[in-house]
Amino acid sequence: MNKSDIIFNLAEILGCEARKDEPMSKHTTFKIGGNADVYIKVNNLSKLSTILKECANSEIDYMLLGNGSNLLVSDEGIRGTVIRLDGDFRKITLVDETTVFCGAGATLARLCKFALNCGLSGLEFAWGIPGTVGGAVFMNAGAYDGEMKNIVHSVSEISPDGKIGRIEKQDLGFGYRTSVYRTNNRIITGVTLKLQKGNPEEIRSKMDDYMQRRSTKQPLEYPSAGSVFKRPEGNFAGALIEQCGLKGKMCGGAQVSEKHAGFIINKSNATAADVRNLIGDIQKTVADSTGYNLECELIIL
Repeated sequence: MNKSDIIFNLAEILGCEARKDEPMSKHTTFKIGGNADVYIKVNNLSKLSTILKECANSEIDYMLLGNGSNLLVSDEGIRGTVIRLDGDFRKITLVDETTVFCGAGATLARLCKFALNCGLSGLEFAWGIPGTVGGAVFMNAGAYDGEMKNIVHSVSEISPDGKIGRIEKQDLGFGYRTSVYRTNNRIITGVTLKLQKGNPEEIRSKMDDYMQRRSTKQPLEYPSAGSVFKRPEGNFAGALIEQCGLKGKMCGGAQVSEKHAGFIINKSNATAADVRNLIGDIQKTVADSTGYNLECELIIL
């Protein structure tokens, strides 16, 4: 029995949805990526702990997948196990008048709607960001002068050996598109957020405004992974790329968006290699022409 069979069989015994040789193109917003050896949806903490312990015991590599919205998966796929948080990890509850607990597998869209329905403000900036709450905390997602670090109170987590814990806000290491979870190898299972009471009509108006801005300025009609590069100090990645005449540049099926140069889109059956080559061309051209070294915000596996 190989390692893939070990974890696949365990997942089935636990009653988890599990598949072998699952195309990751089905699970990324880029619609790109080869097959994962095993893909598992885990619906509660006990099952997740059991699976993580088996991965450790059998030396099986694994990764957590959110909504696949900031991710480029290799054309060769993923050797090991991909874990998606489902079920209990998608629940959202109101703890008190201004405190919300949200499972890491819930989408930001659902969380924003929940906050709106509760008359809670602070999440408007996240309306339209296509990730999960866990992914948003992992990278300290932000837009329109808002960031997750401004509303996260604490994070529930589980370590690779199945130990359950929690990290308070002051120890989360939030920075520009980063958190302590970039390096600590622990898995975010839930997030406690502190919001403010607000007027539902004003909250809705602000959400609508942000969504309108996104639809006007971003190439939402094509598969992409959002902004490819981090904002360089003192400038904007999209502006630099446009300045270098790279808008519309193609590499295979990948293209620098003609709508927003900070985005690379899957224009026509792009491969991961197409995207990586285009990223390399952009970085070299921008560095040679402007002196700015663009750093990827996109996670490349």
